[in-house]
Amino acid sequence: MSDILIRIKDREGNLHEVDASTDMNLNLMEVVRSYELAPEGTLGICGGMAMCASCQCYINSDHKLPEKSDDEEAMLSEAFYVRQESRLGCQIRITEELHGLEVELAPEES
Repeated sequence: MSDILIRIKDREGNLHEVDASTDMNLNLMEVVRSYELAPEGTLGICGGMAMCASCQCYINSDHKLPEKSDDEEAMLSEAFYVRQESRLGCQIRITEELHGLEVELAPEES
C-alpha cells in the first residue's frame, strides 16, 4: 500500500478525506499543508521541528501512535488549547498503520 485515507477536520469545522502517501516519509503536518487545509503561514511555522505548536491537532481515533518525544511534550506544555488527545502533526509520520486516522486541527493560537 502506498496511500492511506486520513480524515481531517479543519479549523472551520469542515471534514476532508484525503489520501496520504506512505512511501514519501511525510508527516501529518506536511499532508495538511499539501492539501491547503489551513491558511498559508498558519501551520508548520517552524518547518516541522516541534518548536512552535502551530500544527497541533487532536487525534479523534484509536490509532496507536509513537510516544511523544521530550521536545513534543515540552512544546505542548506551552501551547494553547491543549487537550488529552493533542499531538503535534509534524511528529506523526505517515505509515500504513494510520489508515483511517481521524484528526482535528486545533484552533490557531492568537
